Amino acid sequence: MPGHHRTLGRNGGHRRAMMRNLVTSLLREERIETTVTRAREVNRVAEHMITLGKRGDLAARRLALAYILDEDVVTKLFTTIAPKYQDRNGGYTRIMRTGFRRGDAAPMAIIELV
Repeated sequence: MPGHHRTLGRNGGHRRAMMRNLVTSLLREERIETTVTRAREVNRVAEHMITLGKRGDLAARRLALAYILDEDVVTKLFTTIAPKYQDRNGGYTRIMRTGFRRGDAAPMAIIELV
């Protein structure tokens, strides 16, 4: 995804792979737990992917396939997730803080589809 982003303490390739994994997991499970910072970044990409799903054309599907790792998740996005939000303009995800991680006290959050 172009534009300004947080580096999350990783180089570009690792960060991109991690974001693709997180977005794929969020769309597959519809709810994941991660750090607050990662959740905010995932939020941006996931909203864009759902908007692509709402468009529903072949070009949008190919853009989604280029980012999301699992073809089944893209099918789910276009057939079940996106139609739920057809009358909604953004705000498809919710971030709820859950406390702090035991090992390093990182602030944790649950990100889920609304």
